[in-house]
Amino acid sequence: MTCQTYSLIVLSVIMIYFGHFGNSSILARLQGDIDRLKDDFNSSQADVADGGPIFTDKLISWTERNEKRIILSQIVSMYLEILEKTDQKKPHIRNITEELSTLKNSLPDGLKKMKDLMDLTKLQINDLKIQRKAVSELFSVLQKLGDSSSSLKRKRSQCQRRCKC
Repeated sequence: MTCQTYSLIVLSVIMIYFGHFGNSSILARLQGDIDRLKDDFNSSQADVADGGPIFTDKLISWTERNEKRIILSQIVSMYLEILEKTDQKKPHIRNITEELSTLKNSLPDGLKKMKDLMDLTKLQINDLKIQRKAVSELFSVLQKLGDSSSSLKRKRSQCQRRCKC
């Protein structure tokens, strides 16, 4: 697959996943805008394919809807950051930026969850105070883990009862 195809797939997945496409005319219009953006960035260069895709392969392991909202919200933010550094006077860039901004505004929970994950990676686990706090919260964390796993078992058993396999 070419870089063009990957970009279109990622944008399509993002917009479809968040219910942004009521009809395909928006996607068709954006395809033309994305093609012009690719020309702006010289995306047809051979080195673009080096190392494989940067976003679409990340979507494979995120299977649940809420999980995908987290990763897709981060991807939308990254696209907006890329576009921020381009010539905003060009209509195709404005169109893409507007669509992505609309999506970003519909993803406040995904962005918050991503920030929470980033904050966790920054914790200084070697800090004694952090360790003490973590230990004091251990029972509550395990309780929540138990609650979520029993909830998943309940959902699975309900689904199996409904299934006529």
